[in-house]
Amino acid sequence: MGPTEIVDLSSDDESETVCLKAVKLEGDFVMDKKCQSHTTGQDSEENLSSNGPSTGHSNSSVLEQGPSPVDDTCISYVSPIGAAPLCRQFWKAGNYDDGIGSKVTVQNAKNYLHVHPMFLHSNATSHKWAFGAIAELLDNAVDEIQNGATFVIVDKTSNPRDGSPALLIQDDGGGMDPEAMRRCMSFGFSDKKSQFAIGRYGNGFKTSTMRLGADVIVFSCHLNNRILTQSIGLLSYTYLTQTQLDRIVVPMVNYEFNTSTGSLEVLNGNDHFVSNLSLLLRWSPYSSEADLLKQFDEIGSHGTKVIIYNLWCNDDGNLELDFDTNSKDIRIAGDVKRIDTLKAWKSVNEDHIANRFRYSLHVYLSILYLKIPERFQIILRGQVVKPHNIADDLKYPQFVKYAPLIGGSTKGTALTVTTIGFLKEAPQVNIHGFNVYHKNRLILPFWQVVNYLDSRGRGVVGILQADFIEPTHNKQDFERTSLFQKLEVRLKEMTWEYWDTHCTLFGYKKEKRKFTPGVTSMQNPLTIEKPVILNKSSSSLVNAKAYGNSLQCSKNLQSLDQGSQSKRKKTHELVDLMNTQEHASTDNVACVGFSQNKQTMATPADQVGDQKNLHLIHQNKQLHAKCLEFEKTGEELNLKVVKLKSKIQEAQDEYKRLLAEIKSLDVKEE
Repeated sequence: MGPTEIVDLSSDDESETVCLKAVKLEGDFVMDKKCQSHTTGQDSEENLSSNGPSTGHSNSSVLEQGPSPVDDTCISYVSPIGAAPLCRQFWKAGNYDDGIGSKVTVQNAKNYLHVHPMFLHSNATSHKWAFGAIAELLDNAVDEIQNGATFVIVDKTSNPRDGSPALLIQDDGGGMDPEAMRRCMSFGFSDKKSQFAIGRYGNGFKTSTMRLGADVIVFSCHLNNRILTQSIGLLSYTYLTQTQLDRIVVPMVNYEFNTSTGSLEVLNGNDHFVSNLSLLLRWSPYSSEADLLKQFDEIGSHGTKVIIYNLWCNDDGNLELDFDTNSKDIRIAGDVKRIDTLKAWKSVNEDHIANRFRYSLHVYLSILYLKIPERFQIILRGQVVKPHNIADDLKYPQFVKYAPLIGGSTKGTALTVTTIGFLKEAPQVNIHGFNVYHKNRLILPFWQVVNYLDSRGRGVVGILQADFIEPTHNKQDFERTSLFQKLEVRLKEMTWEYWDTHCTLFGYKKEKRKFTPGVTSMQNPLTIEKPVILNKSSSSLVNAKAYGNSLQCSKNLQSLDQGSQSKRKKTHELVDLMNTQEHASTDNVACVGFSQNKQTMATPADQVGDQKNLHLIHQNKQLHAKCLEFEKTGEELNLKVVKLKSKIQEAQDEYKRLLAEIKSLDVKEE
């Protein structure tokens, strides 16, 4: 057999191909000699598909057999690192036995770089959560909405070789041509240039599929200028480790439909096709070319079908993805969280969406996207997932604007509107947090920004879209930049402000803060001095001070009513301060009356002064309540303006898209 050509997916120079010469086996190891040859023209074009050696045509399950026997006439690619054990647990599958094997000699290795299969596993560890990996694959389907996608299917299928469960994800988007398929299987390539696209780094497909299972096969149909192509690619961690390859090899076969003959024609040369097809039939779930091509029947003229098989298991030896507990859902096995609370409130907490999304894929997908077009559907195990807006679960919602400071100014920054309120189940639920979206995609679900020991913040939930900060590669967190830290501080303040003004509506008692004369900041602890026996003149002095303080608070409140949102916080603090003054004044007057039972009685003038003080405080409370109502109305109007502007922008974008389609159709007709 002649040398087989493969393409290193991460080579610095794609015009170079790597050929390996077979040598005779000695002992337990196989050595290989490597050389590089420059190719041009058609040869270079043929090398776009990645392929590797054929190690036989057995139809037995990959996981049930040992390493394939190799004779002197076959080509064998051997890693200097020993073969990885067949471990079905993801977090242990990356263990290798170092030091086994011998070194590989590379000739003319200038500009030569390849990626070892170990990287596939280590790269996938960025996903700590299996549902986060599934969300990455759904993002690719959602990004295809602009290419006409109307649905994405997430379902259980089976491996026809051994009947084991497999995960199916399929969409009817534009699909991938052979070159796009090669880039999808490579690292660091991303063709998504739209500002609305969720994908960005060109790494999500590899990390997500390898996190869910050891192997993945991809089928994609693409129609462009009446040319229909069908591509099949295999990324198999099982194949790479069992054959001890020292680089990532991805077998691919490509077809083009010939309209004149009505048949499929092989692309990239027959030799390459035969070599790659033999690998696909050896390591994929399908044992014949007819079975492979049959998978395109459900796709149609455009779309992509991803099948992840040899799914990972948890520490108990059970599949990490649970398909059996609920036939209409996919769950994470053993991840149901039990809430330690009152017996009457236990079911309310455990059944809440904030708890169930962690182990129920149906619940997670319902809140994964803030807004998707009505024409697009997420279908999980045959059931359409209905989008759920967390804002609909809130009572007494308020809308708070936030513009991040960049370079000391808010100019040029996007305005973010945060919806905040109490959950309808409050005060029974022990839940708090903000659901932070980025480009319509949920990044941080129920992110807790405050730790409450005294219930301050309990039941308060918010929703916002933060496009001014960047998510991490796994899209489960944000980069910890200064903008992110400022947002966290603001959301913490927002939680406390909302709680302090609304907690009494749900039966919580507002914490009474003790008052010390001269201390005006609510951030400092307030205490009351021990009562002393006062004479008549002292009593008058106390009442005069209380009356003066109340008048001063009234003036401050009237000036603050005309302030901005930043001053609004101080208004709440002044109201709390007046409540504290009322409490302190009452205590002082009581102490005076008690003391004067022994010395002297309080005068009628003093009692009139106390009544005036209470009347002023009551008026201040009424004015403050009206102020809050006006603020709420203004915020609602501002939110309507923002939503209308967003709809106008969407309409303009749709108009531009339709105009571009009309122009392209005119060009084709000419």
